[in-house]
Amino acid sequence: VFEYVEVAPLLRSLLTEYLEERGIPYAIASRHCCRLNYGVRGKRYFAVGFPNMAGGYEVRSRYFKGCIPPKSVSLVKANDIPADECLVFEGFMDFLSAVTLGVTGNADCLVLNSVANVEKAAGLLDGYGRIGCFLDRDEAGRRTLGALLARYGGRVSNCSGIYDGCKDLNEHLQRVLAERQAQSENEKKNKSIRL
Repeated sequence: VFEYVEVAPLLRSLLTEYLEERGIPYAIASRHCCRLNYGVRGKRYFAVGFPNMAGGYEVRSRYFKGCIPPKSVSLVKANDIPADECLVFEGFMDFLSAVTLGVTGNADCLVLNSVANVEKAAGLLDGYGRIGCFLDRDEAGRRTLGALLARYGGRVSNCSGIYDGCKDLNEHLQRVLAERQAQSENEKKNKSIRL
């Protein structure tokens, strides 16, 4: 049970270092996440918090993954005006990865925060003409995609092809960044050889 939960701005810290290791830059993390300070059995902890629509938070740190209830979905609107497209993510790391990769465009984004929340998502998705799914490439992700296809049919598209060979969008982001880093180091090496 979480005790004495405090919500604070996400400033540069061990938490933002953890997110940067996962490929999420501070500028994006600080826009969508907060810092949670909380107690458990008399001990104090801190973690990254991602708010949901019911007033709860997804909680992440290098050592902990959980939720301050109530558990619910998170809807991130692109603009004040309703969008025609909504992108669906299993967890907020994948949502932050999509923002980092620049694939969200002008779409609203719905983060399930658990595939068990697919029913809670259903009503929220009714008004969208297009629904792009960036779900994990595993059994739970396939079942969730199936449930959305059964309800929305041709409005749903499976976008997981862009991270083929990876479990999820965050793993893909980390791979892309590692490849860029290696390419940059090779270019520097080649440049110094030419000099």
